Amino acid sequence: MRYKPLNNSIYKRNRLNFMDQMKGNAMAIFNSNDIYPVSADTELPFEQHRDIFHLTGIDQEETILILYSSSKDNKTRENLFIRRSDEHTKIWEGEKLSKDLASKLSGVESVYFVEDFKNILHSISSKVDTFYINKNEHYRANSPVETREDRFISWLIKKYPAHKVAKSNPILQRLRSIKHLDEINQIKKACQITKKGFNRVLKFIKPDVWEYQIEAEFIHEFINNSSKGFAYSPIIASGQDNNVLHYVKNNKQCKDGDLILMDVGAEYGNYSSDMTRTIPVSGRFSKRQKEVYNSVLRVKNEATKLLKIGNNWKTFHEQVGEIMTKELMILGLIDKVDIKDETKKNPAYKKYFMHGTSHHLGLDTHDYGLLEDLFQENMVFTVEPGIYLPKEEFGIRLEDDVVIKSKGEPINLMADIPIEADEIEEIMNS
Repeated sequence: MRYKPLNNSIYKRNRLNFMDQMKGNAMAIFNSNDIYPVSADTELPFEQHRDIFHLTGIDQEETILILYSSSKDNKTRENLFIRRSDEHTKIWEGEKLSKDLASKLSGVESVYFVEDFKNILHSISSKVDTFYINKNEHYRANSPVETREDRFISWLIKKYPAHKVAKSNPILQRLRSIKHLDEINQIKKACQITKKGFNRVLKFIKPDVWEYQIEAEFIHEFINNSSKGFAYSPIIASGQDNNVLHYVKNNKQCKDGDLILMDVGAEYGNYSSDMTRTIPVSGRFSKRQKEVYNSVLRVKNEATKLLKIGNNWKTFHEQVGEIMTKELMILGLIDKVDIKDETKKNPAYKKYFMHGTSHHLGLDTHDYGLLEDLFQENMVFTVEPGIYLPKEEFGIRLEDDVVIKSKGEPINLMADIPIEADEIEEIMNS
């Protein structure tokens, strides 16, 4: 593997934490993701389901985990199933994990091949009355694709109709939202790789380069530093497309006088980073561009200070809205009449800043976390305000990744990635 795996004590702790939240005489089952086809015999690169990775550290297809929380025998409380390597697989795909290596990576003692899964599932199911199933209940989830987990759940409920069903996702939403220090170090490593990519493109960008060439500079640096690549589809948006929030075509030529908004992040060990920087194609901001840029930067800096224990997502966004409102008034984009006419549902600042300021970050770029919960130590959030001005043909967004701490200011994992306008200009013109 490209990355250094975490110690299996973390996965042992994660499983114990999950089982501590299970109720009654129950078992929980978790499945790997499918390998998704493109067409003909082509497939997308495998991406492990982040829940089973959180619980085992196993990064291989067809893996299954059973947690039998009410078992009195440690050997049957945790059951891991992996794909067997046969001679055909070894020749065409290479060796799969052995039982010993899977046990070493995960800390699970009882490791089987997937052929044994249904027999062991049936044996345990006769002793429990509740199945914990793992549906995707993330607040952003909206996929028409039936996953391997979905197919399994349908089969399980039909096969065992007398069993009760409970949900794993609400437990995982809370457990995964608070990071272990070693997990934060994985995110920090991803941020450091992102920094290397950004420093590379700062010296590469000039008038008439193409957006996809900038994307190529990033991916070169990411892969060269032990990353699989982008943590999410990169946004390299120049000119008027600064104002398109999810622009991913990356196919335009960058013109003198325009800005480039780059929302990119490297992954490392399945953990995400998430960075946005907006820089001038020519290496120099215009007076107006710099004025708006510095407003966005002030909002980001003030918003970061609000990521404190005891605050919550809804209140945080309202507070950031007040900060943004003041900056937009200074810029002359809104006035007292706009403030007078605004409503709670449609505040004046939303005309120029229409998206949220933060989201959880971790194994997913938009990671698990229940929005109604209070902020806690070692939650990791992005901070990403923006001001979008289609009539002026540019927009600016800035984004860093921040860890909430119990004492003192939040820790900015991207504090050493250039962001001040003068520093950006200096590097681009050095």
